[in-house]
Amino acid sequence: MGFSKENLLARLKELQIPFSQYEHPVVLTVDAQAQYVGHLGGGLSKNLFLKDKKNRLYVVSALAATKVDLKVLSQRLGLGKGGLRMAPEEALGEVLQVPLGCVTPFALVNESARDVSLLLDQGFKTQEHCFFHPLSNDMSISIKACDLDKFLKSIGRNPSYVDMEANPTVGKDQPPDLAALVPSGSVVLPDQPQKQSSQVPKDANHVSVGNGTSAVSAKVVKSSDWKSTKGSPTPVKNVNSSGYVADVGQFVEEILQKTSQLLLSEVKEENIKLHGEQLGTVVSDRLQKNLTSEFKNLAMIFKNTAYTEGFHAGTHYRPPPM
Repeated sequence: MGFSKENLLARLKELQIPFSQYEHPVVLTVDAQAQYVGHLGGGLSKNLFLKDKKNRLYVVSALAATKVDLKVLSQRLGLGKGGLRMAPEEALGEVLQVPLGCVTPFALVNESARDVSLLLDQGFKTQEHCFFHPLSNDMSISIKACDLDKFLKSIGRNPSYVDMEANPTVGKDQPPDLAALVPSGSVVLPDQPQKQSSQVPKDANHVSVGNGTSAVSAKVVKSSDWKSTKGSPTPVKNVNSSGYVADVGQFVEEILQKTSQLLLSEVKEENIKLHGEQLGTVVSDRLQKNLTSEFKNLAMIFKNTAYTEGFHAGTHYRPPPM
């Protein structure tokens, strides 16, 4: 099992790295998180988990306002124009060992991420402090770039800062300037059939934080554990709108409605006579048998929609002028 939020915070304290922590509700978008920490200033980040055609993995961490063009970045790494795409969701749990929305440089603390390359936005160095999720998106911590470097060096990482918006010419006499950052190791990952945009994709998954205009107080930290999920999403009938499955209230109503329908269909006079006092057990077994798969599929669609909308909001977010 990978590092937990508590493990990470304890490690930072052991290293005598100063940081401030802010507890808040689970957030999946930059704007949502900005309500709790956006008013505190500092460098606010978006984090991408990428793969190339050889299944080599990358975490790209940049300021929220930085434009990250994947075609340009791919060329600078020597991978060609279309060499980078979003890593599959399965790799989050298997390699980084974090859930959706929680990718940050801190995820590289896990041994399973030893072959993942980390590219940091040089803009972080211009900030008084930077915000990241500590492996869980119900909390944000602020930390100086130099102290992030200290942490990364403690786990055997040599921090690599990159001008993410640079677009140097790559050619015969001008080799890729970031080729040294391509990892040597690769992992077996499922391919993603869909094409990816040259700009940061809308279906990317890992936004850290962004500035905001409205401020909501964040509370002191409390413990929180996470569990990773695996498996490819399976379509659920009668779920057509991404806005629908991104709405928590409607998501819960859908679950209650399906449960109620099946429950009412089972509680009939003939079943009462047939099963007597065992009816409750029989109905419970049938509910689990008939609804478990469907609810898993519905939850997967809900999660993937939140994943998509979260990063879409992050890539379109721009901090207000100072």
